Amino acid sequence: MPVGGMRPRLLAGMAGALCAALAAGCVVVPGPYGGADAVAKRQMARTDRLTAAVERLADAARAPGAAAYTREGGRARFATAGVADRRSARPIGRADRFRAGSVTKVFVATVVLQLRAEGVLRLSDPVEKHLPGLVRGRGYDGTRVTLRQLLTHTSGLFDYVRDPRLAEESFGRGFRKHRFDTRSPRELVRAALRHRPYFAPGSGYRYSNTDYILLGLVVERVTGRPYARAVEDRIIRPLGLSGTSFPGTRHGLPRPHGRAYSAAAAPGGSGSGALVDVTELNPSTAGAAGEMVSTLGDLDRFLRALLRGELLPGPELRRMTDTSVTHGRYGYGLFPERLPCGVTVWGHNGSISGSYVRITATAGGRRVLGYRVNTDEVGDPGAERRLLSAAFCRRG
Repeated sequence: MPVGGMRPRLLAGMAGALCAALAAGCVVVPGPYGGADAVAKRQMARTDRLTAAVERLADAARAPGAAAYTREGGRARFATAGVADRRSARPIGRADRFRAGSVTKVFVATVVLQLRAEGVLRLSDPVEKHLPGLVRGRGYDGTRVTLRQLLTHTSGLFDYVRDPRLAEESFGRGFRKHRFDTRSPRELVRAALRHRPYFAPGSGYRYSNTDYILLGLVVERVTGRPYARAVEDRIIRPLGLSGTSFPGTRHGLPRPHGRAYSAAAAPGGSGSGALVDVTELNPSTAGAAGEMVSTLGDLDRFLRALLRGELLPGPELRRMTDTSVTHGRYGYGLFPERLPCGVTVWGHNGSISGSYVRITATAGGRRVLGYRVNTDEVGDPGAERRLLSAAFCRRG
């Protein structure tokens, strides 16, 4: 459902801040302003641009609601448009949990690179070494597919979410009947292996969720515990990400949360214009490729910590942004985008039934933006580009 004429709301909260009443709502910026009217006006202008871009994003996605969270140094801004729940009509809250989809991959890649730095595994390791016999048949050979190729999506492995039967049951018109089905990681890999590879390992680039399902299994094999536990111990607890979790097969979302809406799962499909509530589902179909639940604030904290070198030693962090093998398209869990103003940002997006999210930041994590809509995807890439420009391209 389009946002229509609902006014965006701006929220922020830190003591010693100036709250200025705007037509769109209110913004609070940490730190004393004193009499610096010019500084306050520039901040309000940036906030206006951010708010307008969030509203356009919701309209482009035909989403009930959208939200964005930005941070630069100690200054944070949170903007929303529309609603978190069509029944209650409440706005999206700053602490709301949501499904983060493929942003999960950044967490998994970070753990893999930590293990590499510790000497537990090598990126040149073939999949066969850690998962013997799993990647075989129909043109696949696990002795030729390396962990490096999984991280960079250069393995050539078919993307299991594009298997017609699984896609129909998990994301399409069969969603209602199969929304609570449990699927194991190995079952997902087998769905991919029913199809021929896209290309020989290392000879091309194509994004494949199968790559990260396999990496989750590798982490489990070398650590002796589920990949989610490794992420929790190595990232979530050390950073205090209290709103981030891995549901496994649990159907619901932790509170607080809004609702999630999907056009793809509607009886008439995406072209019908209808939205159905898909908040409750079994996320095992996403697994290490996209099951994580989080908040915009937690994702901000994680990406800043990652790009500041708090989670990886220098060589491994530089590797994350090395796109040489994909000719600039994808690194080791992060991808770049160069904005019209010349700024390059790094991050990842994610889509799962009823939720689209993206986190991105400048090098070093100085400026960070996270945003989301409570539908499956953003219909107009231009709306995302305008939001990115509003956050990262300075004017005035």
